[in-house]
Amino acid sequence: MAEGSGSSAVAFGQVVIGPPGSGKSTYCHAMRAFLARLGRSVAVVNLDPANEALPGPCALDIGELVTLPDVMASLGLGPNGGLLYCMEYLEANADWLRERLRGLRGRYLLFDCPGQVELYTHHQALRNVFAQLAKWDFRLAAVHLVDSHYCTDPGKFISVLCTSLCTMLHVELPHVNVLSKMDLIEHYGKLAFNLDYYTEVLDLSYLVDHLASDPFFRNFRRLNEKLVEVIEDYSLVSFVPLNVQDKQSMRQVMQAVDKANGYSFGDREQRSLEALMSAAVGADFHFSSTLAVQEKYVQSQDKAVEEEVMDL
Repeated sequence: MAEGSGSSAVAFGQVVIGPPGSGKSTYCHAMRAFLARLGRSVAVVNLDPANEALPGPCALDIGELVTLPDVMASLGLGPNGGLLYCMEYLEANADWLRERLRGLRGRYLLFDCPGQVELYTHHQALRNVFAQLAKWDFRLAAVHLVDSHYCTDPGKFISVLCTSLCTMLHVELPHVNVLSKMDLIEHYGKLAFNLDYYTEVLDLSYLVDHLASDPFFRNFRRLNEKLVEVIEDYSLVSFVPLNVQDKQSMRQVMQAVDKANGYSFGDREQRSLEALMSAAVGADFHFSSTLAVQEKYVQSQDKAVEEEVMDL
């Protein structure tokens, strides 16, 4: 429960979703440590039945109810079908989840969810679980993680935008889209546009024009134009850059999520936040804004060009 919230029955938290390899478990445990330093009582809830190697402590594990290997072995299902079955089994056993969550009342919860995209775009089970949590007075925000390397490929970025939009409409929770692994973006290749173009999802017609220069995508220009029109018509998708190693970046994401789910904190946490951020002044990473990330990326690219010139 948040300090200063009106009702002792209300609990706050995040459901962390996104494709495989986007860094959901890493984010959950990094955010748990960050919020704990601010004085929040935080717990991680693992809802991924395929997650057998958790990077940190977990207060509640769906593995106590069902595991993906057991489902695959007993029902002869593959990984995708097995995950769908596990989520349907969780939905059918909502009383088990409610009973376990009673012991975590008073804590801020981070739900580490599976990495199967279908669960967030058109399958009903996990959405129904989230709706059930809302009925139990959990105020949740969906944190949708996307690997930042998709920015380096315009075709993949359009796909990510469509997936993010579909997820936002299907999950029906306050939503924060996050570009994860920003500390690695300079290793992924050169961006076609400045980073704020991707985080703010600016005029996407430039992206379509850029794709048209590729012989493969030239034949799909009209399709890309229509996809871009859908994204821009809704005007819902934007991203917050994230580097879990940097306190300023974690603070930026935390504040976006707190605004989304209505969390309010008291003076004690504010003082802890100010002390933590003042201690971060001498840190190696400074990602307090998208501009800071862009400057670091551009400097890295300029240095690489200089080294190539020197080699010549």
